[in-house]
Amino acid sequence: MNFEFSEEEEAVRDLAGQILGDSTSFDRTREIEADPNGPGFDRELWAQLAESNLIGLPLDEAFGGQGFGFLALCLMLEEAGRNLAPVPLVESIVHAALPIQRFGSDALKKDLLPRVVSGDSVLTAAFFEVGAPTLARKTKTRVAAAVDGFTLSGKKICVPFASAAEKILVTASGEEGLGVFLISPDAACVSLERQETTAHEPQFVVKMEGTAVKGDDVVAVPGRGEEILDWLEPRAMTALAAIAVGAAEEGLRQTAAYTSTRKQFGREIGSFQGVSLRAADAYIDVEAMRSTMWQAAWQIDAGRDARKAALVARWWACMGGHRVSHTCQHLHGGIGADIDYPIHRFFLRLKHVAMTLGGSNEELAALGLLIAEEARAGIDPEAILS
Repeated sequence: MNFEFSEEEEAVRDLAGQILGDSTSFDRTREIEADPNGPGFDRELWAQLAESNLIGLPLDEAFGGQGFGFLALCLMLEEAGRNLAPVPLVESIVHAALPIQRFGSDALKKDLLPRVVSGDSVLTAAFFEVGAPTLARKTKTRVAAAVDGFTLSGKKICVPFASAAEKILVTASGEEGLGVFLISPDAACVSLERQETTAHEPQFVVKMEGTAVKGDDVVAVPGRGEEILDWLEPRAMTALAAIAVGAAEEGLRQTAAYTSTRKQFGREIGSFQGVSLRAADAYIDVEAMRSTMWQAAWQIDAGRDARKAALVARWWACMGGHRVSHTCQHLHGGIGADIDYPIHRFFLRLKHVAMTLGGSNEELAALGLLIAEEARAGIDPEAILS
């Protein structure tokens, strides 16, 4: 089997790594976070990514994109995680632009996607609600039919970059089932409330009180939204797993460099057996995170049912990321717990990814349920575990 990437995929990874590496730093990130009137992300870096057409990497050439596969996108997201890049790549591309490209009307795609590719438009998605599972198929937010469309009423939480987005992709349930809609954050009957997050990502509570939606902003009428989430879920899980791989690998690299120079008892602490074993275990976790993420991304590109592979990658992102982040902090000693020290940011990003995914216990339960359903359906055990 050939596990090598194509020349084009390697070029994407190298270009993304160069741009993100040259334009991100701990000080730059803190500068962006300290701006109370800013968008919450690095607009200059976003413009560079757009100029290099990396925002449009997985979008069709008809809309100005490059038409690459999902694996190439994950290679770019690895670099974003490695550099803790303060840009809404997952939110704008994976959570919103890709579903719109797949399920939106022709008019919507022609109008909106070229602006996303050029960096002029940022998108995000509002999927989460209090007390509901990740990507719930039945929401507390309600949709009702109106004369010329629909109205939405309810509250979404943890909506990233909502104040800077041109459009927010929203799920809402009605009598016929789940629908998916686009709303503007500054529309009538929409209000935003800033939330404080441990990872310093700008998130908002989005409240809708009879918000009108019509025309092309109706991405899926009630009863058709479940199909969109079924398609989106493995892609969202795999994309966040890619972010986790990059963050975990870079955190471990910085930890290895630190333990190679930090001395105790006249020796570098990296030479101590306990430290070496802990670092080796973290390395194994990183490689397991990477291989399961690649497997899920490949299955998506191959057109296979990637839900099981994505759940495995999702579990490794949660559990492996948890172990690696704690190892990095512990091997740094007391300075690892200093919130003003850069290594702490890798801990925060990995915990943020895990909580966005739902946590390792939730992923393991979902994976077990899927395996049990396949067993009840009479699928061969070898096929279930393959």
